[in-house]
Amino acid sequence: MAKKTRQWVAALTTVAVAGGLLAACGDSSDKGAADGGASPAATTQGPVKFTVMANLQTPEVPSDKLEKYIEQTTNSQIEIQWVPDGSYDEKFQAAFATGTLPQAVYLKNAASFILMRDAIKNGQFWEIGPFLKDYPNLSKLDTKILDNTKVNGKIYSLYQERQPARSGLIFRKDWLDKIGAAAPTTTDELYNVLKKIKEADLAGNGKTIPLADRNDLVYGSFKTVATMFGTPNGWGVVNGKLTPDFMTTNYMDTLKFYKKLHSEGLINQDFPVTSKNDQQNLMYTGRSGVYIGTMGDAKTMQDKTAPNFPDAKYDVSNDLKGPDGKKTTWGTNGYGTILLFPKSSVKNETELKAILGVFDKFYGKELADVLKFGLKDQNHYTLDADNKIVSSTDTKLIEKEVRPYLNMALAETTNVSPQKYASATLEKANNLSNEAAKFMITDPTASLDSATYAERGTRLQEQIKDATYQFIMGKIDEAGYKAATDKWLKDGGQKIVDEFNEQYAAINKK
Repeated sequence: MAKKTRQWVAALTTVAVAGGLLAACGDSSDKGAADGGASPAATTQGPVKFTVMANLQTPEVPSDKLEKYIEQTTNSQIEIQWVPDGSYDEKFQAAFATGTLPQAVYLKNAASFILMRDAIKNGQFWEIGPFLKDYPNLSKLDTKILDNTKVNGKIYSLYQERQPARSGLIFRKDWLDKIGAAAPTTTDELYNVLKKIKEADLAGNGKTIPLADRNDLVYGSFKTVATMFGTPNGWGVVNGKLTPDFMTTNYMDTLKFYKKLHSEGLINQDFPVTSKNDQQNLMYTGRSGVYIGTMGDAKTMQDKTAPNFPDAKYDVSNDLKGPDGKKTTWGTNGYGTILLFPKSSVKNETELKAILGVFDKFYGKELADVLKFGLKDQNHYTLDADNKIVSSTDTKLIEKEVRPYLNMALAETTNVSPQKYASATLEKANNLSNEAAKFMITDPTASLDSATYAERGTRLQEQIKDATYQFIMGKIDEAGYKAATDKWLKDGGQKIVDEFNEQYAAINKK
């Protein structure tokens, strides 16, 4: 077996995203893709040889134990170019600009995908949608998630599965037992539970802050509670038109609810400037009893609270109901990142299909387990009496040989063997998150493009974030908030609305 390049050592010094350079790359890649000739790796019966760029989130490049197993299982020879997480986007853009990307490339995360859409539309990467039906696992990929990765209605990428709906309540069950309350399921019940916790002063000495929150309107509590008020996820269809969530009456209902929580001391007064660490410390130190966010954090909260309060007991719930009485929650796009195939390095369809054949097996059960848990005969895990995977407690071994490959894994929620969880609460959180995919609300603009949004969206969203906090803290009223949304429209928001709606209408006519 050929010796592998274990680390990316190419000298990449220029980060270029100018339109002219991207167009130049497009000329060369289109020419290469049109030659029609198959690569030797794709035409012979030997191993499929290709290069792949992957994000390294550990201090060192991993050993090649898993890589060798993957190659044997897929009949391939893979040169993995590990790029440190801190410089990944920079290295990716530099390689893209100089036409030196490997044949398969993972983007750093979903946010990086937005930055590449223009390049995808300009023909820099292969469209793979028509080929998926020809593979046993790729043909079974979730169509909803694939839709979220589309660019101009076409599929160019494979997605890395992620639980799409992990948000819910994490709460001190011992506290709720003391006030005789069950886990809240509606906004009225949530308010009453928080009020009772405050009145009972369960932290003592007047220090009780019922709901711990932070400076994040998405992954903090706000978005989850907004969904309970019927607020769309990012954007929603109102009277047949795509409308940003913050311009709906449901969002205003959420603002009024949070203003009430804030004025009555049911939430930490400085939450707009509170970090996640400080938010969680309110739970660890026994000052707060309700946390709304990723339910999987419950295990860490239990472990870090127990030394201070041995009787503390955490539980989780996502039985959260909207105005219609049905379960609701917001969901992500369903993927952590995506995998693209550059035309500058993958020269023809034959070569592309051979590489897709290898990644098809990444979604299969055998490699899904290997990429997530490692190899049983290498002491990466054992099986318990119920045939559940029990990961090794040798953290150094896992860090060195297994963990880096998690960033290359494509399957997480399907075709993965059950594992033994460190706690019953963590297992419950995982099961509830999987179940929530059935009733989650997604963002209808996930696969749409807006040039104005790409250029000004982040800055414009800061205006709405500031107005949201100002309303909650009583610094502006409804008229002041309306003035902020009008300014958003004037400063470019209306163009974003128009651009999204134009595409939305075109797609729905097909």
